[in-house]
Parts: sequence; C-alpha cells; structure tokens
Amino acid sequence: MALSSSLARLNACWRKKMRVDVAVIGGGPAGLAAAAEASKEASVVIIERNEELGGILQQCIHPGFGNFIFGEMLTGPEYATRFIEKVRAAGVDIMLETTVLEIENKKIIASGRNGIVEIEAKAIILATGCRERTRQQILIPGTRPAGIYTAGCAQRLINIDGVMPGRKVVILGSGDVGLIMARRFTLEGAEVEGVYEIMPKPGGLMRNVVQCLHDFDIPLHLRHTIIDIKGKKRVEGVVVAKVDENLKPIKGTERYVECDCVVLAVGLIPENEIAKKAGVEMDAITGGAIVDEGMETSVDGIFACGNAVHVHDLVDDVTIEAELAGKMAAKYVNGMEERKGLLKVKAGKNVRYVVPQMLRGKDIETIRFSFRVKKEMENARVVVKAGEEVIAERKERIVRPPEMVKILAEAKKIWEIRKEVMVEVEEV
Repeated sequence: MALSSSLARLNACWRKKMRVDVAVIGGGPAGLAAAAEASKEASVVIIERNEELGGILQQCIHPGFGNFIFGEMLTGPEYATRFIEKVRAAGVDIMLETTVLEIENKKIIASGRNGIVEIEAKAIILATGCRERTRQQILIPGTRPAGIYTAGCAQRLINIDGVMPGRKVVILGSGDVGLIMARRFTLEGAEVEGVYEIMPKPGGLMRNVVQCLHDFDIPLHLRHTIIDIKGKKRVEGVVVAKVDENLKPIKGTERYVECDCVVLAVGLIPENEIAKKAGVEMDAITGGAIVDEGMETSVDGIFACGNAVHVHDLVDDVTIEAELAGKMAAKYVNGMEERKGLLKVKAGKNVRYVVPQMLRGKDIETIRFSFRVKKEMENARVVVKAGEEVIAERKERIVRPPEMVKILAEAKKIWEIRKEVMVEVEEV
C-alpha cells in the first residue's frame, strides 16, 4: 500500500499541469467553431486525439459544405481550413495526439505526446463527435472475411490513404455517407451493385439521393437488408432479402449478390464515454448529452455541441450550435451567465426528439429548437408552445426524418408564461 501511494505521488509530480479558461475536447468542426468563438473572451485550449485538426472534414473531399456559413460551396478540407486559421490567429493552444482519459471537477487528465497532462479548466466544451455503427451492432450473420467496412472507414481509405477497398461493392444503408460513397466508388471505377435500405424511405438527404444515386444510375433497394455474408479470406458475396413491416426478412425473396466489398452506412452514435464518466445526463433518444438553450449540460460548467449532442446532417448547423456553446462558455467563465429557473422541453406530435431539452432562462433573446420528425409529412405546421399558448410557428412544405428541422422562438415570451415547452408538428 505504501509503495502504491508513493508511486501515485511520484506520478502526480511528473504530470505536466496547465490552467485555462475553456478547454475544448475535440478538434473537429464543432470544436473548432466553439474554440474560435470562446477565444474572443477567454483563454482556450483544444485537445485533439488525432494528428491534425479538422476531424471528419479532412476526408470529405466532395463539395457541399459552408453554403449557409460562408455563402459558398466548399469541400470538407476547405471548410476545416477556414476555422483552423481562425483558431490559430486567435492564439488558441492546440494539443494534438492527446487523448482525454477522464474529467473530474473540471480537471481533465489527458495522455499526450509528452506523457500525462493535467488541465484545470473553468469551463469545458465537449465536441467529441460521433462514431459509426458496426456490423456487430446490427447483428448481420455470416462469416468474417476481409472486405467489410463502415462507410467512413472506406471514405478515409480512398480519400486519405489512396487505397481502393474493393471493385464490386454492395452498400447497406442509405445514410448520407453511404450515398456519397456510392458515388465515390463509381467515380473511382468500381461497380456499385446497389444500395440496400431496410426502411421504406432513404436515410440521407434527398439532394444526396439525387446527386449520388440517380445521377449515376445506382439502384436503391428500399425495404431490403443483408441477411448473410459469404466468403472465407475475402468477401465473395452477400444474400439480400426484402423485409416486412416489422423489418423481418421475407422468406422466398432471398437473392445472392456477388461482391468483394461490403460497405455499412447504418447510422451514427454520439461519442460520449467521457461525458458519461463526468456525470453528464444523456438523452435516451439521441444518445447525446442533454443541454439547455446555451448548450450547457446537466453538470455545471460543462457544455456540449455538435454530434456529441445529436447527429447533424449539415456542418453549417454544427457550426452555429458550437459557436453558441463557445460564447456561453466564455460568459460562464467571466461570471456573466444568468439563470431564471428551469423549464423542460418536450417532443410533441410527430417529433422524435428536440434540442435543447431544458431551458434555464439564460441571456439569449432567441432560442433555436432543432429536432427530427417521426414520419414524413407534407404541408406541415411546426409549433412551439409554452403551456397551451403558441410562442412560434412556421410552415414547412415537407418534413422528413433524415432532415433536421429548426425553428426560432422568442425567449422573453416563454419566460413570461413559465410553463413546460412543447415542440410539435401537425398537418395543415
């Protein structure tokens, strides 16, 4: 016991220690935007486990980023570079190849290039992003040969490493990355036999369905899934089948498809192991942190933004949310944060979830509610209510589960009523 205590004290002495106003965990699009905004009023450090900033954007070489933020279509690396230049110009400390091990009372323990570092922060912003669902998580049976990749992994192999994962490809799932990779494989000369989607509607943005599949004559098979993977050393083929209303394979509809590569685009999960260890309350629907209108979590002084809160379809929305988190974290550090109380925000008719999930009456004039619907609906009316009183409303020509919906509401009106807030979507 004495030896163990001595080693613990010796290890603590060896640790590099630093103090900072705001520590941002994650150097992807959310972390960069949050850090850039917080640096206007506070000292900031970004802690990034990879060897470069930018996160997933660095492998997204296709255009389509920045239309709302910069008014032009950029590639992922171009979008990331704009913010990397911002944080460097602002003098933000950057710690690359550094992994956060734990957070305790706003003290961050991380392991980096030069060993263990202890960072005392007045506020923390969690911008840890998300991870892909794997074959094991969706329980696809069959053998375990080479040639099975998540869509993000396949994207990195082609765009960063210059390696082709396969020449005859089957894609499971019609999420945005899966759709984009169907086009990418085709442009590289591979044959994409088809994209298979278990649901009755595509899982990605409609613009990606059109630009990535229709424009390249790549078939989209709705209500289909993979029920078996064949192959020994390398994938030789898959068995696909139609599914019924309960998403169960229909006997007699099986079909063998020859391929040497299977790409899985079957959903994303917020990366929140560190947040959970810090005691942050999680949303059972999104899998991300529960936040208020200023992106602060249930733990005082810990904020969250981007895909660590809920999975976004547009990086521009990530940036808007992250800039709010950075601004409010700086206010918290400088003792300028206000709170009027606590109101819950509920998901109403045809709303799967809504962010923020609570309101604390912070110094924010307009609250931005973001949510996804349960089912597609045309000529829809989006409504924000406080009690029974309508605070804000807008009409949408169409709402779809894959596409995030946003609505702004005046905070003053909500706090005058001081009743539970409900966001709902109804047919006009």
